[in-house]
Amino acid sequence: MEWAAQLSEPFKIKMVEPIHLPPGELREKRIAEGNYNLFKLKRDEIFIDLLTDSGTSAMSDNQWAGIMLGDESYAGSRSFDNLREAVRDILGFEYVIPTHQGRPAEHYLFEALLTPGQHVPFNMSFDTTGANLIALGGHEVECVIDEAYEPSTEHPFKGNLDLEKMEKVLKEYGRENVPLIMVTITNNSGGGQPVSMQNIRDIRAFADKYDLPFFFDAARCVENAWFIHMREKGYENTPVAEILKEEMSYVDGCTFSCKKDALVNMGGMIALRNEKIYEKIVPLLILQEGFITYGGMSGRDVEALARGLREMVVDDYISYRIDQVAYLGDKIHDLGIPMIRPVGGHAVFIDAAAFFPHLPREQFPAEVLGVELYRECGVRGVGLGALAFMEEDPETGSITYPELELFRLAIPRRVYTHRHLDVVAEGLRRVYERRKEVKGLTIVSAPRYLKHFLAKLDRVP
Repeated sequence: MEWAAQLSEPFKIKMVEPIHLPPGELREKRIAEGNYNLFKLKRDEIFIDLLTDSGTSAMSDNQWAGIMLGDESYAGSRSFDNLREAVRDILGFEYVIPTHQGRPAEHYLFEALLTPGQHVPFNMSFDTTGANLIALGGHEVECVIDEAYEPSTEHPFKGNLDLEKMEKVLKEYGRENVPLIMVTITNNSGGGQPVSMQNIRDIRAFADKYDLPFFFDAARCVENAWFIHMREKGYENTPVAEILKEEMSYVDGCTFSCKKDALVNMGGMIALRNEKIYEKIVPLLILQEGFITYGGMSGRDVEALARGLREMVVDDYISYRIDQVAYLGDKIHDLGIPMIRPVGGHAVFIDAAAFFPHLPREQFPAEVLGVELYRECGVRGVGLGALAFMEEDPETGSITYPELELFRLAIPRRVYTHRHLDVVAEGLRRVYERRKEVKGLTIVSAPRYLKHFLAKLDRVP
C-alpha cells in the first residue's frame, strides 16, 4: 500500500451527527441517578461512546443503497439469496440461518447440540455467550493459554487455545459430556486477542481425533484474519479475504454477531456445513425469530448485511480499522497506564485492577474506572471484570472472580476520528493522576446473570 493511503481513512465523510459534551454538573447528576451503571445513561448524556462496537458502525453508501432495494418478501426473498451468496463467497459455508443478532444464534446452536450438564471448552466466552450456555444447563471451561491472563505480556496470539487443557477437560468429564469446541475470534473477554492459524489447524486435528464439532464465535473474524496477516509467518503477502476463508475452512460452522465485523447495525447468523445440524436448528428459528429467509430481520437489513460481508474484507478498510485502535492503545501505553498488550483488534482494554490497586475486586475496579472516565470527560466504556463475570454458588453463596479485571474502550467502525481518541487518552491520564483518591462501588441490587447490564450500584462510604 502506498504511503499516502496508509496515512488516511479509506473513506470520506458524507453525513455528520452532532455531539456535545454535557456539563460536568449534569454528568455528576446523571451517573448518580443511573445508580453508577453506564448502561443507564442516555445518548445525549454522552460525548464519546465507546461502550461497544456492536451495531454502532457507520454503514456505507452502498449499504444504504441496499436498504432501499431490500426485498421484504416473507419467503423467497431476493435479499436472502444475496446473503446466502455472500456467505458462500466470503465465508465458504453452504448453509446460512439469519438471526436478528448474535445472541439468538448462540442460543439455537447450543439448544441443538447441548444436553444439560455438559461442558464446552472455549478459549474464553463473552458475557452473553456464557450466559446462553448456562441458561441451557451447560458449563463453560476456559482453555485459553496462560499468557492470556498476563496483561503486560507481549504475545502475538493470546487468544490461542491450550490443547493440553482440552485433553484434561475430556479426561475429567468424558467425551460424552463434551458436545462441541467453541473458539472466540478475536478473544473479546481476554482483550480482543487473536488466534493463530496454526492453533486453529491444531484444534481441528484435536476435534477430528475425538469426533467433536468445532465452531467459531466469529463476531470479529476479519480482525483475527488481519492479525494473522500481520503476525503469522507465511501470511504476510496473503489478502485478508483469503485468510478469512482459510480460517473458516477448519470449522464445522460459526455463530456470527454481524453487528461487529460485518458493518451492520442489526443482524446475525449461524453458518454451517452440516445439513443435519441445519435441519435441527431451522424449526427453532421459525418458532422464535421468523422464516429462514429473514430470521427476525427486515429484508432491507438482510440486504445491508449481504453487502457488509463483502465490504469487511477490503484490505485498506481493515488495515485502517486495526491501526485506529492501535493509535489509541499506543497513546494510553505511552502514558504508563496498565493495559492489555499487545493492543487488540476492536478495543483497548485497561487493566483496572492495576489501575486501582487499592480497590479490592468486590468493589469493582472496572466499573469504578468507567464512572470516573465519564465524570472526567463524558466518555463511556464498559467494565468487563468482577461484575460481568463473577460466579456465585447458589448453595454456598461463595463467589469466584474472573482472572482479569478489565475496562473496555470499544471503538465503533468508521465513526470517530483520531481527535476523538485524543480526548479519551487525555481523560484517562487525568483519572490516572488522581487514582489514589477514588473510592469503590458496591452492589445495591443485581440479577443472577449478566449483572453488569442491570446492576444498581452505590459508592462505598
